[in-house]
Amino acid sequence: MGTAVGGGRAVPRYVQIADEIVQQIRAGVLKPKDMVPSESELVERYGVSGGTIRKAMVEVRASGLVETRHGKGSIVKDRPPVRHRSSDRFRASHRRGGKAAYLAESEQSGATAKVSVLYIGPMEAPEEIAERLGVEAGAQVLARRRLYFRNGTPVETATSYLPWDVVKDIPELFGENPGPGGIYARIEDDGHVFAEFVETLQARSASKAESSELALSPGAPVVHLVREAVTEEGRVVEVCDTLMAADQFVFQYRIPAAD
Repeated sequence: MGTAVGGGRAVPRYVQIADEIVQQIRAGVLKPKDMVPSESELVERYGVSGGTIRKAMVEVRASGLVETRHGKGSIVKDRPPVRHRSSDRFRASHRRGGKAAYLAESEQSGATAKVSVLYIGPMEAPEEIAERLGVEAGAQVLARRRLYFRNGTPVETATSYLPWDVVKDIPELFGENPGPGGIYARIEDDGHVFAEFVETLQARSASKAESSELALSPGAPVVHLVREAVTEEGRVVEVCDTLMAADQFVFQYRIPAAD
């Protein structure tokens, strides 16, 4: 039988099988780093065709709980639970407490965070970044590229672009560790007062290079987020171009209902 009836709706058999495998993972029956049973094993277990099992595994992979390794089959991901990115993550109190946003929210979720600096130095501003910063395309900016880990797993890459005239007299921004509170704290120390942070998000599939960098399955879902840090004078003093493993983040925002 190809379908089952539940609640008045026919549920395809492959969906039932996928749901059962996903529940086994979430219940810990299939543990991190366990191999998902092979296609032939699942065919025998469920008494269905190989085509049905292959469709079921497409659904399982879409859950983000497994990754496929060429020649080895599917393995349960050894990835930590999702964490929240909330609308208060850039509160000044975090910076006054000496914590950058990523470290502060990781601590709140009980995770162990690590930041690996990949590049710090001058570069020519890409056209889109230059437009957001209000500088000429190709103008010199400071780029800071980082790879973020949570419990030892890479979950996010981020590149900050900062106008040269803002950063040239802030030596800490040229070092791997900008000090307590991160780069925003150093910018504030230099007299710039933040008014708001504007974020734009887009969900898409990871490229081959992005999948490799974040240890994802090929084509896994990612969230591309671009943030602008805006001062009280209305100037954008940083653009942060970020790519996140979609299964690692829950976005939670407070939206005022009144003027």
